[in-house]
Amino acid sequence: MYIPFENLPEESRIWIYQSNRKFSDEEVVEIETDLQAFVEEWAAHGTSLEASFITKYNRFIILAVNQEVQQATGCSIDKSVEFIQSLEQNYKVDLLDKMNVTYKQGEFLTHKSLLDFKRMAKEKAVSANTIVFNNLVNTIEEWKESWEVPAEDSWHSRFF
Repeated sequence: MYIPFENLPEESRIWIYQSNRKFSDEEVVEIETDLQAFVEEWAAHGTSLEASFITKYNRFIILAVNQEVQQATGCSIDKSVEFIQSLEQNYKVDLLDKMNVTYKQGEFLTHKSLLDFKRMAKEKAVSANTIVFNNLVNTIEEWKESWEVPAEDSWHSRFF
């Protein structure tokens, strides 16, 4: 059951998928249509999940579930991963590789492998003040507070 993202409680569980390239505006419209259809049917053990999604910067897909109503289970999480894999195939992108970093470079977003980001930190091409996207946050509350932060305030701090 789809619920507008802003209507979900702060404790709602989220999963963040970052694309290795920016989606076009047309692709975002198509993806959001597919996300809407997926979320409408998303269920755990036959019980509809109170769920939502949001896309950000034409690069991130964030799925959310109100776990106070119905917990996402292994099977329902597997279904969401299958859905994300279908988006990867349809749009020829990588959404599941967690060994990448997206960060702000001025007003632009840059996507690098973790090894490249680590090397750039060593070479001082990025700093502890570089705004990074901490995709390890687990709830809407954490997302609002700790997703888009200086590298020194996230797990990326280990590189500085």
